[in-house]
Amino acid sequence: MMLARDMVNFERIVAARQQLTGQVRLTPMLLAQPLRQSLLESSQVFLKLECLQITGSFKARGALSSLARVSPSQLRRGVVTASGGNHGLGVAYAGWRAGIQTTVFLPSSTPAAKAEKLLSWGAEVIRAGHVWDDANEAALRFASLHGAHYVHPFADPEVVVGQGTLGLEILEQQPEVDVLVVAIGGGGLISGVSVAARALRPGIRIIGVEPVGAPTLHDSLRAGRVIELAQIETAAGTLAPRRTAQLNLDLVRAHVEQVVLVSDDQMRLAAQYLWRELGVAAELSGAAAVAALLSGLVPAQPHERVCAIVCGAGTDGIP
Repeated sequence: MMLARDMVNFERIVAARQQLTGQVRLTPMLLAQPLRQSLLESSQVFLKLECLQITGSFKARGALSSLARVSPSQLRRGVVTASGGNHGLGVAYAGWRAGIQTTVFLPSSTPAAKAEKLLSWGAEVIRAGHVWDDANEAALRFASLHGAHYVHPFADPEVVVGQGTLGLEILEQQPEVDVLVVAIGGGGLISGVSVAARALRPGIRIIGVEPVGAPTLHDSLRAGRVIELAQIETAAGTLAPRRTAQLNLDLVRAHVEQVVLVSDDQMRLAAQYLWRELGVAAELSGAAAVAALLSGLVPAQPHERVCAIVCGAGTDGIP
């Protein structure tokens, strides 16, 4: 029997890239200059602006990849998921394209603007609990009761394969990137991107970034197993599950050099930096990778090329 982590490989990511053609955008790669304040001294820094992806984040990639593997008869029963906002938007977009009913469970921490955006894509929105894990339990109950197809935001191998297409784009746009910095919520993005990036450039160093108040992968890596956090203390709701999945832990352990932690204040300063210096509107989670650069948490040599993914659009960090 094939393990979930074995389903996430370079060949399947390349195939997903072809399948997603015409459904997602090729987002820009921006050389971060000229700037009043450098992101890294003496290093070239590139920003992959996935905040300009359809629905405002990378999540459409994984959602489309996942639904492409579901039978039409199952899709007719509808699709359900739980989300801090961005994954729900990706699933709503994929459901809109397929012409099917989408139901998204949101925790109370999700901004009203994201709920309104979900409604605009035709999704039914239901609030449940205070954090993602609460909303996820409600979504699983809904799927069981109504027979709807459930899409997990990071533990679904097809979702991870779809997110991995972003890694292909990054290395196509900047083939000589030495260090890649990626925000982590449950770990779906960094899992897929790291597989693709390491296949194309084996020596690339991949740095994950989590909130201090939600160190899900950081603490699981330290413990050597998937652990569940006792509590979540971050305003970055899209980076705040209490636990990751074995699939993501295995892939991160295999391909990611280290996971660093940033505070909400550091993410807020990074979001303000992106807005004032570059005119980029990133939510707190979208600014996490840049926060790690500004805080000096990313080890890079003067000659190295560094890429940070700005993974989500929003204004929650902009005064």
